[in-house]
Amino acid sequence: MSSTAVAADTGHGVTDRGALVARGKRVALRTFTPGDLVHLSEWAEDPFIERMVGSEFLYAYKYVYDKHPSFYEACLTDPTQIVLVITARGWTRPVGLVRLYNIHLLEGYAFLETIIADQRALRQGYGVQASKLVGYYAIDVLGLRRVEAKVYEYNFLSINSMRRNGFRQEGVLRKAGFQDGQYWDVIVFGILREEIEEQRSKDRYLLPAEGTDGAGRDDP
Repeated sequence: MSSTAVAADTGHGVTDRGALVARGKRVALRTFTPGDLVHLSEWAEDPFIERMVGSEFLYAYKYVYDKHPSFYEACLTDPTQIVLVITARGWTRPVGLVRLYNIHLLEGYAFLETIIADQRALRQGYGVQASKLVGYYAIDVLGLRRVEAKVYEYNFLSINSMRRNGFRQEGVLRKAGFQDGQYWDVIVFGILREEIEEQRSKDRYLLPAEGTDGAGRDDP
């Protein structure tokens, strides 16, 4: 696997790989940049990601835009979504992305999608922490009052991550997903502003560790 270095923080929260948006002790969220299309190209071809996430974002990049660079501008100018890249301490490549989509500012809600793209980074808590950080962003910056997420019934890792982040199961969309030649239930989770605040009060990973900038080796 090739390695792409992540530039160090300049001290103003901006690097040549994007602007720092949020940071915890082990992961950081930065803005999506044109250089990240290289990673998207890899992730869009990964059958494991397709099966576990079924991302409309990666689908659009691969099939609608045919992996054209104009996809970046389309994301940048789309007022209904915010795409952030997940970097982790000890890694030189992004470990995935997190996005808020179908943002409805008037009604105060949005949907959450979290993708940990490198299987070596699974079960490290990166997805849980990244989802927490973007949840804080949703209420602090966007002023949202609730965040929703959908998970395939067989994606137990994501289901557990939702529950660890304080999301509550709110329903089941019966046979709403299609993978591996069959239909699957899709579980709907939701979390309210006050529940996000409660999670923040217990968050041990919110503050950055001294000297951590989310960059480092390529191996965990």
